[in-house]
Amino acid sequence: MYFPTDALTVLTDPRTEIRDDLVRIPFDLDRPVYEQVDKVLRDMGGRWVGAKKVRAHVFPHRIEEFMRQCLAAGEYPSKNEQGWYATPPALVTRVVDEAGIRAGDTVLEPSAGAGAMTSEIARRGGVVDAVEVDDRRASLLRAQGDCRKVWHTDFLGLDPLDWEEGYDRIVMNPPFSNGLDHILHAVQFMKDSGHLVSIMSQGLMWWSDRKTVEFREVLEEVGGEIEKLPDDSFEVSGTGVRTCLVFLPGYAGSRLRTHDWLMRQPRQLDLFAA
Repeated sequence: MYFPTDALTVLTDPRTEIRDDLVRIPFDLDRPVYEQVDKVLRDMGGRWVGAKKVRAHVFPHRIEEFMRQCLAAGEYPSKNEQGWYATPPALVTRVVDEAGIRAGDTVLEPSAGAGAMTSEIARRGGVVDAVEVDDRRASLLRAQGDCRKVWHTDFLGLDPLDWEEGYDRIVMNPPFSNGLDHILHAVQFMKDSGHLVSIMSQGLMWWSDRKTVEFREVLEEVGGEIEKLPDDSFEVSGTGVRTCLVFLPGYAGSRLRTHDWLMRQPRQLDLFAA
């Protein structure tokens, strides 16, 4: 949900205090503007505490880093909708750590959002490309300057055969609604020697449809792992959705349809060559 203009102006005002678990506005607002700001902060999970020593909107969790990320993007996840949920700072660190990104590694972030992961990847020396379906967030990614390239498009519509080579690492926080589709598509952009680390709905651990069962079988075959994350991992982002972390290492000869695997397949024209 996009911040109303007046609310965004107030929350980005340098006088506004955003610290730990609270947001405090130490200057007077017109009543309509205050009501707008109050609605946004309540939508994000805050509650007004009017005690003299507090006089701020207080959240049940640390809000500072997440709020700044939302303000940079110009939007926030309302507790009443199932939209974009930025990756919480603690999970960003965990995902990038698990991916083992080294200086010079090529990295793909196929659902990059407002750049929570891309900035950390770049800080560690990774050469990162990003895909983002929302035009405002894609523009933000370009402005941040962390990425070698940013595609403003639906990741599932990209053809891995348009890439000359795959990526060393893939890190992702795909949409919860069809996360497995995004993971399976992302594998096709990964080198045989690459690693993929993704946040996913915990349903991946027990769903019984054929696609999910086959994915778990392949994951076990290649020595991958699914780890349940704490139930409150995305509370700071405005949702109680339960998540897990997927570790997927690739290697030649497995059933994984990596980028290298695709490049080894005969081209259609070759099948009819004289």
